[in-house]
Amino acid sequence: MNRQSEAFSVDYPKKALLIVNPVSGKKLFLRHMPEVLRIFMDAGYLVTAAVTGRRGEATALAARYGGDYDLLCCAGGDGTLNETLTGLVQSDRRVPLGYIPCGSTNDFAVSRALSPDIPAQARSVASGKQRRYDVGRFGDQVFSYVAAFGAFSWLSYTTDQALKNVLGHTAYILDGIKDLSKIKPIHMKITADGAVHEGDYLFGAVCNSTSIAGTLELPKTAVDMLDGKFELLLVKTPKTLPDLDATLRGLFTQDYSCPFIDFFQASQIDIENPPGLEWALDGEGSGLYGHVHIEPIPGFLTLQG
Repeated sequence: MNRQSEAFSVDYPKKALLIVNPVSGKKLFLRHMPEVLRIFMDAGYLVTAAVTGRRGEATALAARYGGDYDLLCCAGGDGTLNETLTGLVQSDRRVPLGYIPCGSTNDFAVSRALSPDIPAQARSVASGKQRRYDVGRFGDQVFSYVAAFGAFSWLSYTTDQALKNVLGHTAYILDGIKDLSKIKPIHMKITADGAVHEGDYLFGAVCNSTSIAGTLELPKTAVDMLDGKFELLLVKTPKTLPDLDATLRGLFTQDYSCPFIDFFQASQIDIENPPGLEWALDGEGSGLYGHVHIEPIPGFLTLQG
């Protein structure tokens, strides 16, 4: 007996672009990708998936196509998020952005309490709940949560990807120990909302986050990610071993009374860099700057999920 197939109609009133970095973290996302696509489809999204193959491709995709979708979602680490957000800023597309963190450190996700479970975070993004955040403009570039220089700021982008995939967060610590020779005083002049801070620094960060490089935590009571201001953490060069011990203790206990730690807020920041200094934006190398102006883009990011 012949049987006719039952008619099946579908209606997807919304469109989503999913940008995937296939090598982030331990490559777990690829195992979950069919489930993630089904989660979005069940929520009413017709999904287009784009798998990146080189650095900068997420930026180009977001800039060119982001405005054609109701939701832009990226899956990867902090660098993938930075690239995707950069594309939206460059094209001035204020499209809701979902983020499924599957990198090695995921500072942005930690500070915003995003689930590390891939299907769970996909369901959260598909649910449509939205929050707004400031992002940072760093010269002609963008950062979602931190711009940093000096000790430990290079770890995210110099640590070997294969090592990160195997060891996760431990890989950064091992790489930091291996490169202790890089920890040298850096003379900086920083003008923040008119106040001048000048001296020899080991490390500095301009951030909109409670977590930096998976290593340092900032007080949650001091960080408002939608106030049009950044938190600045500057670590001066200790002169003696007891000074170094006090500095490290202050950093890891969030006691900034130590005279070698400056912690304050500002919105308009100008920095005169020494020759050859490289900054890290969201854990990725940004290039060399002789002078850089940093300011917030208030409320630009509408984070969905």
